[in-house]
Amino acid sequence: MSRGTFVLAAGGTGGHLFPAQALAEELTRRGYTVHLMTDERVRDYGKSFPAAETHVVPSATLPLSKPWLVPGRALRLYGGYRAARAILKRVKPLAVIGFGGYPSFPPIMAAARLKIPSCVHDQNAVMGRANRALAKWADAVASSFPTLMGLPPEAKFKLAFTGNPVRDIALNEKAAPYPGFETFNLLVFGGSQGARFFGDFMPKVFAAMTPEQRKGIRLTQQVRAENMDAVSAAYTAMKLDCELNPFFMDMPKRIANSHLVICRSGASTVAELGVIGRPAVMVPLPHALDNDQLRNAESFAHEGAGWVHPQASLEPQGFAQFLTSLRSQQGQLQQAAAAALKHGKPDAAQRLADLAEKLAGK
Repeated sequence: MSRGTFVLAAGGTGGHLFPAQALAEELTRRGYTVHLMTDERVRDYGKSFPAAETHVVPSATLPLSKPWLVPGRALRLYGGYRAARAILKRVKPLAVIGFGGYPSFPPIMAAARLKIPSCVHDQNAVMGRANRALAKWADAVASSFPTLMGLPPEAKFKLAFTGNPVRDIALNEKAAPYPGFETFNLLVFGGSQGARFFGDFMPKVFAAMTPEQRKGIRLTQQVRAENMDAVSAAYTAMKLDCELNPFFMDMPKRIANSHLVICRSGASTVAELGVIGRPAVMVPLPHALDNDQLRNAESFAHEGAGWVHPQASLEPQGFAQFLTSLRSQQGQLQQAAAAALKHGKPDAAQRLADLAEKLAGK
C-alpha cells in the first residue's frame, strides 16, 4: 500500500528529468507513489521515468525582450496553472518538488495557492530563471553545488545543499575501478549541440596526430545522424578504432569504461562523472544562459577532477598535443579520477528524498 503521493515537476529535457527520475526512483523505494508534470519533450527523455501518471501541462517562457509575445505566453502559463491546480486537487500530493524549466512554473504556483508544501531543486551552479522566480513561493530550495549563484536574498534561509541526484543506471557504476591502460579509452559526447560541434572538431584533432600517436586509442563518440557518414569516413581513413552512435542508452557504463571523457558540462553530466569517478575535459556550451555550464565545469575542475577548454579557444593542433600529453600521464589521470569521486554526491537522491519527506511532515 502506498505511503502517499509526491508530484515532481520538471522541464522535459534530460537535464531536468534525470534528477527528477533519480528522486522518483528513491521515493518509489520508500513506498510512495510518484506523478510527473512536464511538457511534450518527455516523449524523448522520459521513457524510463517511474511515474504512476505523467501529466503534460501547458507552459511557456516569457520573452521579455519581445514584449509583443508576452500576453500570449502569459495566457498559456495561466492555462497551465489551472490544469496543474485541477490535477493537484485530484491527486492530493504530500508535496510538490520542482526541477526547473518553465513547465515547473504552473505546478509550483498551484501548490503555493493550494497550501501544498513545495521545493525547487536547481541542478546548476547558477540558479535557473524559472527557479529564481519560484524561490519565494516554494517552502524550500535545494542545490546541487555548495554555492548557488543567483539565489534571491529573501530565499537564502530556505536553502539546503543536497547534491544533484543521479539515476540508478549511474549509481550502478558508482566508484567503478579505473581501467587498466592496455588501450586508451576515450569517450566523447555532448547532447545535440555538443555532438554537432564534436563531430566537426574531433576528426580534425585526430588528423593532427601522427599514426603512432593514434595507436592504442579506442574512441567512443556520440555523433549526430546527419554527420555520421562524414565522421565515420574520416576515422576509417585514419584507421582509428572507434564506435559511433547518435545516442548511447548505456552512457554511465561507457563513462565507467573510459580513461578520459570529453564533453559539455551540463549538470547531470557533471553529477554522473562525480559519482562514477572519471576525469573530463569539459567544453562548456558557449552562450549558455547565465553561463551555467561554465560555472559547473569550473567547480569540477577546481577539485582537480578535470580541465576546462572554452570552445572559442580550441584549435585542433593544440588540442591534439594536449590529449597526447595527458594520455601519457597515467598518474595524473588516476588522481583526477579520485578527485572526481570527491566531487560526486552519490547520496543526493536520498538527501533530497529526506527533504521531501520533511516537507510532507513524514
